[in-house]
Amino acid sequence: STPSGVFCPTEIVRGAAPSMTTTALPGNKPTTVTLAAWAVGTLDAVKTNDATIKCRMNPVAIFAFSPGEGPGYCASFLDRHSIPWTLFHLDAGVSVPTDHAPYAGIVLMGGPMSANDRTTWNAPLLELLRAALTEGKPCIGHCLGGQLMSRALGGHVSVNPVKEIGWNPVYVEDNAAAREWLGEDVVGPQPVTTFQWHGETFSIPEGATRILRGDACANQAYVIGNSLGMQCHVEMTPAMIETWCADWAAENADPTLPSVQTPREMQAVMMENIQRLNALADRLYTRWVKGLQG
Repeated sequence: STPSGVFCPTEIVRGAAPSMTTTALPGNKPTTVTLAAWAVGTLDAVKTNDATIKCRMNPVAIFAFSPGEGPGYCASFLDRHSIPWTLFHLDAGVSVPTDHAPYAGIVLMGGPMSANDRTTWNAPLLELLRAALTEGKPCIGHCLGGQLMSRALGGHVSVNPVKEIGWNPVYVEDNAAAREWLGEDVVGPQPVTTFQWHGETFSIPEGATRILRGDACANQAYVIGNSLGMQCHVEMTPAMIETWCADWAAENADPTLPSVQTPREMQAVMMENIQRLNALADRLYTRWVKGLQG
């Protein structure tokens, strides 16, 4: 059954104010969350019409850690497949739920902080992830989210030899897990396009299998059961990229490195590459939603 107050989003409206709903979840105090596609902070919102119909399946819990790093294309994919979701603004002080049972799956977005930082939400979120992953609940992590999943599974997060910023190629591993999640046709020496923005990297947790590798950062994605942890960003939208580029100078990244692009370089190929990125995301998300529970 669907928790009271959670609805299927029906229409994405660019520039609309966030649509708010109070979700009363079993065992938790009612928490006000924003149902938002959130391609850039609160600029993109999910709007429900007056005839909104409750979805039969439990919602996916999406955890966001920074105003500019919302679910983007991931939310669009869920909407397109009529999968309900609830967004937890941890950056705004919303509490981490103590139980994963009311949710069909868990989605973790990116953020500028380290997975090792002692934020107010780090310890309770890791505890929630450990329980969810141990019990086979499908989880998916983007960049910081993939790092948090690695930590929850006993892995570690450390500084990568170089920063990766911009459009960087990765390669699909030649193994059964990669074929299951990505397909036979992309296995091999040809690269696939991903978007990157990070300075740290995760280890592949025990029991997990790496499915994507990179030159500047070896560990790009791993799977364990029905869960997927990524270092790369497949959830990007043009609006998100433009917003992140505005903060490029604060990264103090060396533009002479092959792994670092300037805003001009990123945006010059953005519309062409975003289509490739969406296609990659579709493959990964399609496999992930097959494992959703409830």
